[in-house]
Amino acid sequence: MSTMRDMLSRWRRRWFGSHTIIDPRPLAEGAPYTFYLPSENEVLALRPGDLVKLVFQSVPPSREYAAERMWVAITRAEGDRLWGRLDNQPLDMPQLRAGQEIAFRRGDVIDLRWGEDHPVRPPSAPVRRQYQDRCLVDACVLKDRMAVHYLYRETPLPSVGSEQPDSGWRIRGDYRGMEDDAVGAREVECVPLGLVLNVDDSWLHLVDAPIGSAYVRNWENDKFEPESAAAD
Repeated sequence: MSTMRDMLSRWRRRWFGSHTIIDPRPLAEGAPYTFYLPSENEVLALRPGDLVKLVFQSVPPSREYAAERMWVAITRAEGDRLWGRLDNQPLDMPQLRAGQEIAFRRGDVIDLRWGEDHPVRPPSAPVRRQYQDRCLVDACVLKDRMAVHYLYRETPLPSVGSEQPDSGWRIRGDYRGMEDDAVGAREVECVPLGLVLNVDDSWLHLVDAPIGSAYVRNWENDKFEPESAAAD
């Protein structure tokens, strides 16, 4: 049930609020293994009748959602500038409504669907591998952007419900100079492999190594070596 404060916040945003559309390109650069954008040729080919997805952010900020991804049907195009009609009903942005005119730029597009009468559709962007299988990783790798020190692959745990399958990878951040007890006490998170690769992809070439594989980083040459070889 909404509180009086929630209702007041919605009322203020409805009458005094606005919105901004987030430029997704810096996000894609910072998360290359989890945030994919259409190709430049696809974006340049957009025209009235096509659908595009944009990232909207409420001003002032919404209390429930940091941003909302919504579809817009293009109605007009002038070079880099585009206009369209909002094709979704926002969840928590009362200052916006379905059918409202939206102005944006081609660089704001995060996804697209061609209209039925689009004459010549450019080739789609190359299909990129989705690193959605999950892994266990020290939280400090994600939160503190700590380099990966050691990783091994065990038999994956069975999936529960609709969650992504377990890759079997177990990943530890830099633990040089730490006692075993301190390393073992680290907080661990279960996340898609892509989130770890966004921080440190120096081990990408090992991602398909078989179950039973284990590697440790040699900090002198900054390369991963099989654990048995590193121990010799």
